[in-house]
Amino acid sequence: MEAETKRYHLLVSGRVQGVGYRYFTRDSARALGLSGWVRNIRGGGVEVEVEGGRAVIDRFIEELRHGPPLSRVLDVEAQEMVVSGAGGAEFFIRR
Repeated sequence: MEAETKRYHLLVSGRVQGVGYRYFTRDSARALGLSGWVRNIRGGGVEVEVEGGRAVIDRFIEELRHGPPLSRVLDVEAQEMVVSGAGGAEFFIRR
């Protein structure tokens, strides 16, 4: 039975810029076969859109809560979105 596909918009706060957090996010998403993107936002946070199976996204969010060694994640806010249906497992860094 195939897992239900979900899409989420995530806002990550804390010390997440200048510490390799976007690359960590991209690599984690690709390793889990998720699609979407990550980018820095004003105010020092990171914004993520991710699509894939619910259980895999839950695991991804847990990885984001830990982040790379130099980061200090304070919060990961998640809001469910409409699934895009674009398919594929491309995950990239937006500028």
